[in-house]
Amino acid sequence: MVPLLTAAGHRVLTPTLTGYGDTAHLAGPEVGLDTHVDDIVRLIAEEDLTDVVLVGHSYAGLVISSAANQLPERIANLVYLDAMVPEHGESAADVMPFTQAMIDHALASESGWRIPPLAGMEPSWGLFGVTEPADVEWLRSMLSDQPVRCLQQPVRLDNPAANAIPRTHIHCVANVPEGFSRRPVPAIQPNGTPAQVWELETGHDCMITMPAELTELLLKLG
Repeated sequence: MVPLLTAAGHRVLTPTLTGYGDTAHLAGPEVGLDTHVDDIVRLIAEEDLTDVVLVGHSYAGLVISSAANQLPERIANLVYLDAMVPEHGESAADVMPFTQAMIDHALASESGWRIPPLAGMEPSWGLFGVTEPADVEWLRSMLSDQPVRCLQQPVRLDNPAANAIPRTHIHCVANVPEGFSRRPVPAIQPNGTPAQVWELETGHDCMITMPAELTELLLKLG
């Protein structure tokens, strides 16, 4: 999606959270949600970014929420891209209870902290609707374990200034795994305006399966 957004005149940053992708060697039991929040807060501060459209996919809904809590004056919009949307003090297990099974499995495993990629499961579940062979190969090449603390640590949303940030929710409504449930989005946002909810007819990894359509939605935010 970077070329599409850049071509539309936007500066696009795609930071790698500690322990994933090319930083997979940094993963360990000490890495958690707070680590990833610090990753984003540090990037925004070091790059002196303002008017940021902060997009969080899946688990990263927790990350962008806590990051915005620390730097609300720099955030123009929070985009929850088929993401967990927490309340203050909640962990991933509170937002999506099915993740508790993943936590329990990791704690009981040989490592005591590793959560394997869901891609080890049936393709319709683990790859979230990604079916193109080239996309599947590319996606699998980047997958890595998730430290269990990511799903255990609570979100901090105790800065009232963060409530003024507009929110946008993008839901992927195809290939939804059996047993999955999403919290309803309240009709009114924390800033008092009507909720903004858009849908894409694709699976969870929409940035891979519908990059043009997702870009079109993001460009509506300015």
